[in-house]
Amino acid sequence: MFWLKKLLSQLVMPIPFSIMLLVLAVILWRTNRVMLLQFGRMLLVTAIVVLTLTSQSQVSYFLANSLESQHNVNHQPIAGSCVVMVLGSGNSEQQGHTAVQQLSSTALARLTEGVRQFRLGQQCTLIVSGWSGGYLKTAHATIMAQAAEELGIPKASIVAFNEPKDTIEEAHALQQLIGLQPFLLVTSATHMPRAMMIFTSLGMQPQPAPSDFIAHQGFWWRLDADQLLASQKSIHEYVGMLWLHIKDMAAD
Repeated sequence: MFWLKKLLSQLVMPIPFSIMLLVLAVILWRTNRVMLLQFGRMLLVTAIVVLTLTSQSQVSYFLANSLESQHNVNHQPIAGSCVVMVLGSGNSEQQGHTAVQQLSSTALARLTEGVRQFRLGQQCTLIVSGWSGGYLKTAHATIMAQAAEELGIPKASIVAFNEPKDTIEEAHALQQLIGLQPFLLVTSATHMPRAMMIFTSLGMQPQPAPSDFIAHQGFWWRLDADQLLASQKSIHEYVGMLWLHIKDMAAD
């Protein structure tokens, strides 16, 4: 189910979706049938329109900002015992690189915000999460924990969840550890609305601490790969939230 969900979600992302349409268009053109040729042209135009719109700054900004504006940057740590949960992302395994250098840009943004939240509080525990992805030798959470140490967090204050594959599994792992006590939730700002839905559905009390903001405006006429990536990340979150709603409706 996990891999099926990942595959289906990828098919509706702008880049894979457009590539799929282009491949189908080429196949249809080779048939030399008038109706199929016309349909192939329509697929080609659709692919171009999708890539153009999602690479345009105004569209990208609208998609990302609609998610990111739901939660403000957190400057108020939880008083008393403080738990900071940093959701996982990705990393590489490059020989000779430090743990920090191995983190993806998203993972590094999340971790640095987690470290900032940790330092705002007292007697905090920093929790990092993420599995190996099925192809890395070391779990992502282990690399995150090592990177946190490199950034000055005491090893005794770090807990690593090496097994969770997605946000739902991360929520269950944290619930088993801390129950329903309040905690600071650190993830990308675009991912925060979906993450909050997942954690609160378990009766947990997350305090959002968003990071990795990607919504920014540019010249309307300029098509940009960064804007395309921001659109794709945002659409991924909308699809994820739709999936959660469908699951809830099916459960009812």
